[in-house]
Amino acid sequence: MELELAAARLAELGHSTRLAIFRQLVRAGRQGVAVGDIQQQLDIPSSTLSHHLSRMIKVQLMQQRREGRTLYCQLNFDVLEQLLGFLYAECCAGERTPFTLTKLE
Repeated sequence: MELELAAARLAELGHSTRLAIFRQLVRAGRQGVAVGDIQQQLDIPSSTLSHHLSRMIKVQLMQQRREGRTLYCQLNFDVLEQLLGFLYAECCAGERTPFTLTKLE
């Protein structure tokens, strides 16, 4: 992943409303969540929600699908994995001991 693309994706998550949307999409998993449910949970006007969703779609963090009259938002998990991989790619590269994640007790 290029630095500019990673920066653009992270910038979109730097807004509190978009981060709240992102967290809802993470909780929903691959099935996604209805736009109306997002709006109800966040208690924001539909035009405001639409603006935030379009910004997230533009950088491919999420996508939408329609089932009948319901529009669902789904997190793009492949892009999320790439972004996380980009962030961890050089973790502790300058240290002698390789970095490992440990379970907190």
